[in-house]
Amino acid sequence: MAPDSAREPTPQRERVVLSERRGARMVRTRVQVAEQTGVGEHLVRGLVRAQLALALRLGVAVLAIFVAIPLIGATVEPFADATVFGLRLNWLILGLLPLPLLYLAGRLYIRLAEQAERDFVRLVDADSDSGDDPGGGTR
Repeated sequence: MAPDSAREPTPQRERVVLSERRGARMVRTRVQVAEQTGVGEHLVRGLVRAQLALALRLGVAVLAIFVAIPLIGATVEPFADATVFGLRLNWLILGLLPLPLLYLAGRLYIRLAEQAERDFVRLVDADSDSGDDPGGGTR
């Protein structure tokens, strides 16, 4: 007689997929960006333009703060005459403010520029998912 395990049907093998396969097919938008076609060039130019606008806005804000301090010192008499530890307040602020302000402006720029890049990648991926994925591209 055959053992009991020989009589039972063996279970079908099941393929387990841990994630969606990405990059199996050529993605149209990514190819356009990589090959610098008209559409890809327009998308990249839009990203660069957004990062340039961000840099200009932050630069103008920092410059406005640096220009405002001496102007306030020249026009507001109590601010110009105030002293802390024997130093005039406006010189103390101009001496201590630039480094932390520039550091924070740099951190803010990096954070917002990376967010713009993530939005760009999401836009490219959303376009490729909606065009190539028969399931609609939902995740």
